Amino acid sequence: MRYFEDVRLGETDVVGSHTMTEAEILAFARKYDPQPFHTDPEAARASLFGGLIASGWHTCAIMMRLSVEAMRREAAASAGSPGVDSCRWLKPVRPGDTLTLRREVLETWPSRSRPIGFVKSRVEMVNQRGETALSLVGITMLHRRPEAPA
Repeated sequence: MRYFEDVRLGETDVVGSHTMTEAEILAFARKYDPQPFHTDPEAARASLFGGLIASGWHTCAIMMRLSVEAMRREAAASAGSPGVDSCRWLKPVRPGDTLTLRREVLETWPSRSRPIGFVKSRVEMVNQRGETALSLVGITMLHRRPEAPA
C-alpha cells in the first residue's frame, strides 16, 4: 500500500497512455459536449480547428481513467480529491493522437484534523509529438500510514 508518507516532493512519473479514436471522440461529444467541431467531422473541417477534435472534458476523463488505473497498480491509499486548482487545454486532441500522462508532485501537507495528507500535482497529457494537450494542477488526498499497535 502506498500511503501519504511514501510520496516525495518533486517525484515524477509516466502514468500511462491512450490513443484517441474518432468513434470515441464522437460518442463522448454527442453525449456530453455536442459542439459541431466535436460531433460532426464535416462541420469540424470548416471550423477554426480544421478537423474533428476531442472535447477537453473527454481529455480530462481519459486523464482520470489513467490516474485511477495507476493508483490501483500502485495500491495507493486514495481518499478522493477536494478538486483542481487549474485546468488548461493547450492543444487540440485529434483522432489517432496518443496521449501520455505525466505527473509531478508539487507540494504535500498533512491534514490537521484527519488521518490523511494532501498531494498537489501537475499532470500533463502529452501527445506523440511531445506537445502538451492538457495541463492540470490538482490535489489528491491519501490516507496516512496507520500507526503500529503498541
